[in-house]
Amino acid sequence: MPSSAEISRWNTELRSQSPLTIVRWAIAQSQGRALVSTNFRPYEAAILHLAVQAQPDIPVLWVDHGYNRPATYHHAEVLRTQLKLNLKPYLPRLTPAHRDAIYGPLPELTDEEGLKRFSTQMKLEPFQRGMRELAPTVWLTALRQVQNPNRAGLDIVSLDANFGALKVSPLFYSSDADLEAYLDRHQLPNEWDYFDPAKADEKRECGLHAAWGGQAVAIAR
Repeated sequence: MPSSAEISRWNTELRSQSPLTIVRWAIAQSQGRALVSTNFRPYEAAILHLAVQAQPDIPVLWVDHGYNRPATYHHAEVLRTQLKLNLKPYLPRLTPAHRDAIYGPLPELTDEEGLKRFSTQMKLEPFQRGMRELAPTVWLTALRQVQNPNRAGLDIVSLDANFGALKVSPLFYSSDADLEAYLDRHQLPNEWDYFDPAKADEKRECGLHAAWGGQAVAIAR
C-alpha cells in the first residue's frame, strides 16, 4: 500500500491535471484491476464517460437497492447502452418488499439508527460483496469536495480503509457548472429525480465513504 507521503505527493501533482488525465493515471496504477462505482445520481454520466474513455471494459459496480425511482432506472439503461457499460449490479440479500415488511417504511431523517441499519443492509453489504468479488486495487469514484462537509476533508487520492483500495476521485474539485459543461460537450444525459433513502438528505453520508460504514459491514457479515 502507498505511504501517506506518496498519496500527498500524488495529490499535489494531480491537482493541476484534467479529470481524464487523472483517470488514465489511476488505471495505470491498478495493474489491470481498476473499477468505477456509480449510483446513477445527477452528474454520474461524467465519471462513467471518463472511465470508459480510458478503459472501455472497466467494471462498473452498481448497488441497486431496489428503491430507485423509475427515472433513475431509465437513466441507468440509457447510459448502459450509450456508453456500453460493463455493468456489475449487486443487489441486497433482502428485497425491498421483504425489508419493508420486517422493518417498516423507509426511515425518517431523524432516525439515525434506522438510516444506518438501512444503509448497512441495502447498500453497504452488497457493495462490500461487490468489492470483495471484483477485488479492485483502484476504485474510481464521483466524489466531489462540494457535496457535503465530510468530503471536504478528502482529496483526489486517498487510501480507503473500508474497502482496502486506492480511492481516486478525478472530479473532486469540479463544480456543478464544470459538470454541466462536460455533459453538454459530450451530449450526455443527466438525471434529477434521483433519491437515496440511505442518506435522507444530501449532507449525510450513507457509509460508503465514512468510517462507521466499514465497522457496520464487519458486524453485519
